[in-house]
Amino acid sequence: MTGDGRPLRIRKQPGLSDYVATWRAMQDFTRQRDESTVDEAWLVQHPPVFTLGLAGKREHLIASSPIPLVQVDRGGQITYHGPGQIVLYLLLELRRFRLTVRQLVTLMEQALIDLLAEHRVVAERMSGAPGIYVEGAKIAALGLRIRNGCSYHGLSLNVDVDLTPFQCINPCGYAGMAVTRTSDLGIKAPLEVLEMNLIAHLASHLDARPLLS
Repeated sequence: MTGDGRPLRIRKQPGLSDYVATWRAMQDFTRQRDESTVDEAWLVQHPPVFTLGLAGKREHLIASSPIPLVQVDRGGQITYHGPGQIVLYLLLELRRFRLTVRQLVTLMEQALIDLLAEHRVVAERMSGAPGIYVEGAKIAALGLRIRNGCSYHGLSLNVDVDLTPFQCINPCGYAGMAVTRTSDLGIKAPLEVLEMNLIAHLASHLDARPLLS
C-alpha cells in the first residue's frame, strides 16, 4: 500500500473549464502548497484545445485547424482535449504516497486498465508509447509535471468525445496512430459514472481516502 489512507480531495468542475485558466490554477496550487495542504484530484472537461508538451514538436500538428494550440509544461508530445472526455488532474505530493514518478504513472495506467476491464474491455500499455490502448488504438493519454516533489497535470480518457480533431495531429507524436473511445467499445455507462469509477480505482491503488467536494 502507498498512502496509508491519506485524504484525497476530489473537485469536479461543472461545465467546460478553460484550459489555460485551469493550467494556471494547477501551477498556483502547487506553488502555494505546504505541509498542511490536502492532495487533490480535479475532474474537468475542456473546450476543444490541442496541448503540446514541454519538449513537444509543433510539426506533429499536421493540419490547419481553428482549435487553439497551447504549449504547456507537462511531459509528452501533442494531444487533444474536448467535451466528452474525462480529464483528471492529480495534484499530489509524491513523498506522502511513497511513490516515484514512474510508480505514479504505473498506478494511473492501471486505474484506467481496471476501469475498462469492468466493462469487459481489454486495455494495455504499449512499449515506448505512453498511454492506454485497446487493440492498438489509443483511448487514454497521460502527462505529468513534477515540481518540488509534487505532481500536476494527469490523464484524459476518451468517452464520447468527437475524434475528428485527432486527425489534425500525430497523437502523442505517432503518425497514423488510431484513436478510440469508450462509446465505440460497447461501454454504455455515462461519463459521470465512469469518472467516479475511475476515481475509485485510482484511490484504491494510491491507498487514499477520496473526499468529494
